[in-house]
Amino acid sequence: MTTTTKPATPVTATRGRRPGAGGLALRQGRLEITQFLRSRESVVFTMGFPIIMILIFASIFHGTIGGGVKFTQYFITGMIATGLMTVSFQNLGIWIPVERDRGVLKRYRGTPMPKWVWFAGKVIMVAVIGIAETALLLAFAVALFDLDLPGTAGKWLTFGWVAVLGVIACTLCGIAISSVASTARSGSAVVTPVSLILQFISGVFFVFTDLPTWMQQVAALFPLKWMCQGLRSVFLPESFGAQEPGGSFELGRVAVVLALWCVIGAVVCLTTFRWTTKRDG
Repeated sequence: MTTTTKPATPVTATRGRRPGAGGLALRQGRLEITQFLRSRESVVFTMGFPIIMILIFASIFHGTIGGGVKFTQYFITGMIATGLMTVSFQNLGIWIPVERDRGVLKRYRGTPMPKWVWFAGKVIMVAVIGIAETALLLAFAVALFDLDLPGTAGKWLTFGWVAVLGVIACTLCGIAISSVASTARSGSAVVTPVSLILQFISGVFFVFTDLPTWMQQVAALFPLKWMCQGLRSVFLPESFGAQEPGGSFELGRVAVVLALWCVIGAVVCLTTFRWTTKRDG
């Protein structure tokens, strides 16, 4: 994916009172959001992809999948998880190599701004765009496909922590995988296939238990499967948990796996992240 927008410039303190740490992070986050919104390709793909997929699959598949659960109700839970993964893992994995290749990250490193502010800006951007995308997706699904929203505060709380842990894990993994791409053009080639494969084997497009056992086992190694499972516990009846591979929604295991991926992603980021391209040394 390419863009013609002007690369972001580092956020530095202006004359007068120097902003605090929180102020710097918010300024950087605002800058990252502005840059994202200026890229029409990113906005259309990130915000529109889940909605387009719902339209396609809802037009093809009808009826229920067991226990009175409509296929669209099941499918939408996967698309919410996919939308969160797209704005975090896929978006960062593609765009960070572009910034690195253009020398934007090198200029950041040469400013007095603490390095963590740049990462905080990315996190803020992912959080804001992720919330907006999820709200849009839920509104669309309720209006056109009669999506049943969670009816209790407990389910909304589960929705919150699954989404937060999932986004943190995917954000860190997106930053980590960005170091694999050697050039700006190779970012999409590296990240997009990984993202698509995970969607197909994690119960996004198909009922997870209908997939071959080996696919289920591979998917269980990665965050997206557990994000989908956690969200199914929110939007599907409690009785549907019996149809999950473990005989329940296993929310405890969902939390542990997503938290573990947060740790793994952080460790990989700290040990492999590059501010410059290999040719810059």
